[in-house]
Amino acid sequence: MTQRTVRSPGAAERDEPPLDVETMRTTARRLLVADAEPLGLDELDTYLSTLRGHMRLLIPEVEMAAGRQPKDDIPRYCALACVGEARVKLGIEVGAGLNHGIAHARRLARSVNALCDHYENLGVARRPGVGR
Repeated sequence: MTQRTVRSPGAAERDEPPLDVETMRTTARRLLVADAEPLGLDELDTYLSTLRGHMRLLIPEVEMAAGRQPKDDIPRYCALACVGEARVKLGIEVGAGLNHGIAHARRLARSVNALCDHYENLGVARRPGVGR
């Protein structure tokens, strides 16, 4: 038996402004730059919560945009693979200790960046000066 899920309408279909991709990228970038300053436990918890929130906003938007593409479309396939991987990462429990938390936060940050890329590439949002 297959399970059906009901998806909420995307921002564009709800007449809401597009997601703030630049803020999401800035948050992710803070953890991914080579010379990133070390995080404390309190700051790490904030970043983990923020990144998870970004992913929870991006996942349905990317999934919906991918669903509007032809079934044999390669960008659609890549976006849906990214969504699946992001969902898995959201379900991972963080190991004990600061180093495990930072490693997990970096994985989430890479997923946020990838979801932002798909969000833009599928035409949901455009970078300033890019595309149309």
